[in-house]
Amino acid sequence: MKHIMWSLALAAGCAWGPAGAQAPAAPDAAAPAVTAPAAPAATGGIQSQSIFEVKPDASADPKYAEQTNGERAKVQPGNNAPMWRQVGQGVTGYSSLPKSQAPEAGNLIQPFVQYPGSRFTNAGEAWRQVRNHWIIPYGAALFAIVLLALGIFYFVKGPLGHEHPDGTGARRIERFTPFERAAHWSNAFAFIALAISGIVMAFGKFFLLPIMGATLFGWLTYALKNVHNFMGPLFAVSLLVIILTFVKDNIANRADFVWLSKGGGMLGGDHQVPSHRFNAGEKGLFWWGITIPGIFVVATGLVLDKLIPGFGDVRGDMQIAHMIHATLAIWMMALICGHIYMGTVGMRGAYKAMRTGYVSEGWAKEHHELWYDDVQAGKIPRQRSANPSAADAAATPSAGQPAQV
Repeated sequence: MKHIMWSLALAAGCAWGPAGAQAPAAPDAAAPAVTAPAAPAATGGIQSQSIFEVKPDASADPKYAEQTNGERAKVQPGNNAPMWRQVGQGVTGYSSLPKSQAPEAGNLIQPFVQYPGSRFTNAGEAWRQVRNHWIIPYGAALFAIVLLALGIFYFVKGPLGHEHPDGTGARRIERFTPFERAAHWSNAFAFIALAISGIVMAFGKFFLLPIMGATLFGWLTYALKNVHNFMGPLFAVSLLVIILTFVKDNIANRADFVWLSKGGGMLGGDHQVPSHRFNAGEKGLFWWGITIPGIFVVATGLVLDKLIPGFGDVRGDMQIAHMIHATLAIWMMALICGHIYMGTVGMRGAYKAMRTGYVSEGWAKEHHELWYDDVQAGKIPRQRSANPSAADAAATPSAGQPAQV
């Protein structure tokens, strides 16, 4: 019975609610007049620009292209073309960083230049064009031509010279002292490390990346980059030693012009053109394949490593240094490929001379006859080392005394 009473009361309340809500309220004479809703309060923060304030015909102004960013904002708000045009032209903006710490902090895009082989464009793009359109493709072509030429020459001519029995005692001539050989092999080791790492960094993406994949190639290139950086100082020091050690024997003389006029004897028979300790070809390599380009390669390498104060702080310096460095390094590698060829398989007895320091009298007379004559005449010591072995010292005649053959 109790539940029935509660149900009837709830039903009565539901029926009364809509009826009371629909009953019109009595008019109140004292009620104030209804006013318009108040405008919403302005909100803070960044407000978007109204499109109705933009003047699409502003470009008809004759001085439209000369407007500053502030003037453009008055007629076309949000159009920052003047600012980005200045950025693209290399205009340096404001930066709170001092010039001594960040000389290009206010400069996003470099000014326009024209490097050899590039269009007139910003310096970064000009450098990219020189590297990708000239240094890389023509450098690879030079390597291919040199290697092909050496291969053809080997199969046509074969190793130069004749086999000579190893000289012993008085029949041996010291061609390279231990110090000279140490300087040569130190420089050769550093150069080969630099050449391999440089070739991988410059050309590796064309022949290694497709085989190794991006991950392994990335690790390899990163490792070789550090090898390149650390081997550079060793090459610089050993190059200086090489220049000071061998410069006295690489001065041109009359015999060199005779050697050049006969093509070094390679165009005729098997007879070698007489020469002194180094012939004109070896002297040319010393000056134009090692000394002169080597000095510039070392100097630009130190700039790229930022080891020379005052150089390498701005991108323009680095770009010019890189172009010189890469061009001359490729030139050196191409010429030294010929040197390696002649010092190994291209000439009989050449590698042994640098490995042991000695050559036989027959080898000296065949390849460097004028040098051999000076040794025989006593003008050049047969044994130049300060401390020859006891066996060699006993069997080697003193300077000025010809060997007893």
